[in-house]
Amino acid sequence: MTTTNKTPETPETAQSTHDHGPRMRLANLAPEFYKAMVGLDAAARKGLDPALVDLIKIRASQINHCAFCIHMHTRDARKAGETEERINLLSAWEEASGFFTEKERAALALTEAVTVLTDGFVPDEVYQRAAAHFEEAELAQVIAAIIAINAWNRIGVSTRMVPGKA
Repeated sequence: MTTTNKTPETPETAQSTHDHGPRMRLANLAPEFYKAMVGLDAAARKGLDPALVDLIKIRASQINHCAFCIHMHTRDARKAGETEERINLLSAWEEASGFFTEKERAALALTEAVTVLTDGFVPDEVYQRAAAHFEEAELAQVIAAIIAINAWNRIGVSTRMVPGKA
């Protein structure tokens, strides 16, 4: 048996060995699907506070490690007036209670539950918390917005969309 002095792979070295350039332009190769996604996204946002939608999009994108979407949605949120402080604290929103309203916190908890689905379902307490802050139709739109950004994240991650390049 031979041994080698190979350095163990860490997340930092593993990432540096991957080519993170774009794989394909899905919009060009599946234009009907892409057009439908744009329509789905617009329908999902309908009637929701744009600032809340930005928080949902950024948080789901952080969880899904979609650099393209994180870049796009943090830039959009800044342009819409979101503060650097809240954007920076979003990944630790549970510990930053003074920066997010209870309604936003309920939406962020639901975003995490729908995005991760660790146990294969959204826990009742998370759903009920959100239901206490949103009318039923608005809650349906929040869920739709979460589903839409998760679909976009999967497009961005699987095709390796490059941040800052549309």
